[in-house]
Amino acid sequence: MIKKILKLLVVLLAIVIIVPVLGVVSLRLYYLHIVKQTPGKLAVPIHAGELGSSVNVFSGTGGWPWVCANNNPAAMTPFGMVRLSPDTECMILNKTGLNMSGYYYGDNKLLGFSHTRFIGTGMDKHGNLRVLPTVASHADKILKLPKEKRYVRFSHAKETAFPGYYAVYLPKDEVLAELTATPHCGFHRYTFNNKNEDPRILLDLSSAIDRRSKLDSSVKILPDKNEIEGLVKIDGGSGAGGGLDLHFVGRFSRPFASYGTWSGLQLQPGSKEAAGNDIGVDLAFSKSPTVELQLAISYVSAANARLNLDAEVTNRTFDEVANAACDEWEKRLALIRITGGTEKQKRIFYTALFRCFEMPTRFADVNGEYVGFDQKVHKEEGYRYYTDFSLWDTFRTVHCLYTLLVPGDQRDMMVSLIEMAKIDKGLPRWPAGCRDTGSMIGTPSDIAVTEAYLKGIRNIDIETAYQAMCQTALRGRAPGSNAGCRDGLESYLQYHYCPGDKMGESVAKTLEYTWSDYAISELAEALGKKEDAALFAEHSRYYRNTWNPATQYFQPRDSQGNFMEFNPLVLTYVDFKKKWADAYLEGSGMQWRWGVPFDPEGLISLFKSREYFLSELESYFEKSTAPMGAWNPGPYYWHGNEPYVHAPYLFNHVGRPDLTQKWVRWICDTMHADDYVGLSGNDDAGTLSAWYVFNALGFYPIAGTTRYELALPIFDRAEVQMGDHKLIVIAKDLSPNNGYVKRVLLNDVPLDRTYITHDEIANGGTLTFEMGPPPPA
Repeated sequence: MIKKILKLLVVLLAIVIIVPVLGVVSLRLYYLHIVKQTPGKLAVPIHAGELGSSVNVFSGTGGWPWVCANNNPAAMTPFGMVRLSPDTECMILNKTGLNMSGYYYGDNKLLGFSHTRFIGTGMDKHGNLRVLPTVASHADKILKLPKEKRYVRFSHAKETAFPGYYAVYLPKDEVLAELTATPHCGFHRYTFNNKNEDPRILLDLSSAIDRRSKLDSSVKILPDKNEIEGLVKIDGGSGAGGGLDLHFVGRFSRPFASYGTWSGLQLQPGSKEAAGNDIGVDLAFSKSPTVELQLAISYVSAANARLNLDAEVTNRTFDEVANAACDEWEKRLALIRITGGTEKQKRIFYTALFRCFEMPTRFADVNGEYVGFDQKVHKEEGYRYYTDFSLWDTFRTVHCLYTLLVPGDQRDMMVSLIEMAKIDKGLPRWPAGCRDTGSMIGTPSDIAVTEAYLKGIRNIDIETAYQAMCQTALRGRAPGSNAGCRDGLESYLQYHYCPGDKMGESVAKTLEYTWSDYAISELAEALGKKEDAALFAEHSRYYRNTWNPATQYFQPRDSQGNFMEFNPLVLTYVDFKKKWADAYLEGSGMQWRWGVPFDPEGLISLFKSREYFLSELESYFEKSTAPMGAWNPGPYYWHGNEPYVHAPYLFNHVGRPDLTQKWVRWICDTMHADDYVGLSGNDDAGTLSAWYVFNALGFYPIAGTTRYELALPIFDRAEVQMGDHKLIVIAKDLSPNNGYVKRVLLNDVPLDRTYITHDEIANGGTLTFEMGPPPPA
């Protein structure tokens, strides 16, 4: 009897172990089957441009969800308001948002094609006005299902996309879906190959990527015009920008054979109007091979949406609009022409350059009207208005790149931030839509605006910007303001650091505040405000007050001056009880140890010796073993978070430029790819992509200054168009055996330093890197 019971227990134990293991293995194999399918084989009538063909728009759309780059293959134009993309759902669970931008490469269920989203950010917002093409029999079944089950299957093998265009074949309904866009309009072309069924178009007016958004929508069907028009009132969640009214007008290429609306699961055939928080439109067409939809949006009014539609797509064919979108991307990509390198390096480079021009968002309509931070309608005059700035990230690289490549765009962006400040009594931190979300920490606008001014962008209201900086840095948030402020400012000014017993993220905030103070001091100096410059220069050294000489780390310190408990190898992501890493943000104490890019000599002086600094920095990189896209990035150098992506350039400041070159090249080679994973961590609206662009050229900006640190180029030659000027970057004798820099020349004059300044290249010139073998060990 005992033997039988033991055998039964063994069998049960085996089942308990084996079944879950088989389940996990099966899911893994299923996932691998999905992601191993390669896009690009679908035959389509539109073709990428010369440089657009080197862009992989699927790169950075997959990987472990918590370290996904959150990129997207949306059809859009540079900085376009419309980002038209498929929204996908988990292969097993009915869950969206595994990629915060709505499209996750590991999914094989497609919910439809929506018009709005953020790209490369950690905000799973928007995904509005979702369109699903289908056929009559399938539509009737779909509309009887809950929203989360209204999907069709798709495969990457039947998918293709490039800048300005996206296409996928949906086998169940035999539909080829093609998407392109203008700045304010999504253009859909659906080719129905099932000759036995009538085409149907379902438009979900309450769609969202996150499914937490509260949407109040209304719609009217205008059968005499083959149109629909309506309004989606978006809630005030962090990504929505304080609540937005999204007006739309959609125009179809064919008359409606029949039409109706739905509310929840209640269908209303023949209804021309609907309103509520879960509504949609069901449109049927007589048997026809092709149905096109031109859908325009506006955050101002329905009249402006129609104006956008008429101005941008009326009387234009799908092919004309798609080719124009491709041409717009070619102009952006052609700002840098490269020669040499491998095909893989070329694809990574142009994919990265492409990502730099997807955000922020051009927020005004074709007539120049936009909704400002006071919720009122304003009009552009002498500039173009932008919003949706992931500034805590993008100030470090993206805006530096704009200043170099597109100073006109950068000027307009800085004017936009200042216009926000005029209304909100303070520069924004993470503006989205028509408010500052306040996401992240610090005052990064101080650094972005300062750098633009120092690098020659002078036709901005710098005095208003400067006064806003002083308000935030010295007095705090102005009465009635919603602008991102310095949390715990009073304590920062009192103790000369952010005390850990009074606020979280105390070390991170101290280091970020001091970086902004350094930038303000530089701006004050440039404006002739000597006393202010001295004051802010003093504040910029407050970071030293969180340095513990005993541990040799930036460490939390309480209001009594005592250093608090911490563990430099614990990541904030896993410190659930906020015991070991609460003083940091998006990283570990080890990673924040290097977080003073604006004062490297001051940072080095805090260490026991320069030799000790060098050995610790080298160890920091050598212990960075996590591969690209690793589920656990570890506490050492990881490329997915921005506060320490400057770290390899610190070797330049201790006389080891060879190690800067070594580790920059290592990051370029191991932390950037052109596959669906693409990046280690969130791209943060192009921040990591811009990092690659700079480092592929051989130099890297220190934000808030005019300084570029030198490393080594990837390509034999690069021609960088800088407004009316051109910078030529040459890597002489570059080869696999010659991977180190022997000498750098600027306009044929040898440099005796490891940096250049912006004014030295502002009018173009030639930067030559003479390459050679590695230095002796």
